[in-house]
Order: sequence, then structure tokens, then C-alpha cells
Amino acid sequence: MRGFIPWIIAGVVSSFDWRWGAISGLVSGLLLLWQDQRRGVGLDALILEISTIVYFAVVGSVAVASPDSALADHTDVVSFAWLAATAWGTLAIRRPFTLGIAKRQTPREYWDMPEFIRVNNNITIAWGSGFTFIGVSLAICNAVDAPAWMGITAHVVGLAGPALFTKVHPARAQARLEAAQGAVMPPHQGADAS
Repeated sequence: MRGFIPWIIAGVVSSFDWRWGAISGLVSGLLLLWQDQRRGVGLDALILEISTIVYFAVVGSVAVASPDSALADHTDVVSFAWLAATAWGTLAIRRPFTLGIAKRQTPREYWDMPEFIRVNNNITIAWGSGFTFIGVSLAICNAVDAPAWMGITAHVVGLAGPALFTKVHPARAQARLEAAQGAVMPPHQGADAS
């Protein structure tokens, strides 16, 4: 969730001025990246943070150079399209953005296991789906001038679903793996292992 801090800050500040929102997103993203680098976090665990910085650098440049740009009215949709592209892009190159994050919390001996990769693919798919859902929902809300609560609902659903999946899916996958390994193991080995 730490990786979303710049987006939250930018969202709040953008309600006053989109230029300062983009700049605050960029500055907070750079600060978090700097902190993580000082702690020795590898770049593979910082894909979301790097993508965030690139996004806010581009949007911030447009915002400062052309404050009246039409982009100002569409940053909500564009930001989730960017996040979705990040998630789907990392899947396309077979480096799901959640993989580096998971490696920070998982012993090295599990990193090359197909199950570990599959779980991270599934989690990245969940986040990509959530980001896509929010982006499409906001585009529709903007097109039909829907009430604000509809956009807020899209945010809640699109973020809560993947967050819950991220919390529950790894434990369930691990339980299935342990059950499958226990079923394959002869009874005397299972007794010795415990």
C-alpha cells in the first residue's frame, strides 16, 4: 500500500490545483524511492514506484507547461489507465510488479517455484483488473456526468477487491500446495516431518 501514497497525495492536492497535485505526486514518489533505495530495496520491488515517478514527471511537465491543457479534466482516468498499463505490461514481460514486493516477504528458496510465480501473476492480474475497472468506470462517469458517489464507489470496489485478494490468495495457495504435498507424501514420511 505504501506505493499508493504519491497517488493519494496527488489526488488530494489536485482537488485544489492539478499542477501542484502532479508535482506533489512526483516529489512524494521520489522521496519514497530514495528511502527504499537507502534501505537496500531492489529495483524489482520498486516497479510501481518507478512507474509512478514517470507518470507524475510526464503529467507534471504537461501541467506546468500548459496549465489549461485538456488533460487536467481527465487525470483521474489517465492515472488509472497508467496503473493498469503498468500491471498488464509487467505481466506481458513475465515480471509481474508484485513479484519483487513478494520477494521482500518470502524466503529465497520459494522464489523460483512455479506456484510462487503463479500466485504473483494472479495478484498482478487482480490489480490490473481493478485499475482497469476504475479507469473505465471513471471514463463512463465523466462521459455521462454521473454523480460523484459513482466514481467514489468505483474507486472503493476497484481497490478493495484486489487488496482483499492480495491478502487472501497467497495463504489459500500455500494451503493447497501443502495439502497436495501431504497427499503425495507416504504416511510414514508425513509422521516423521511433524
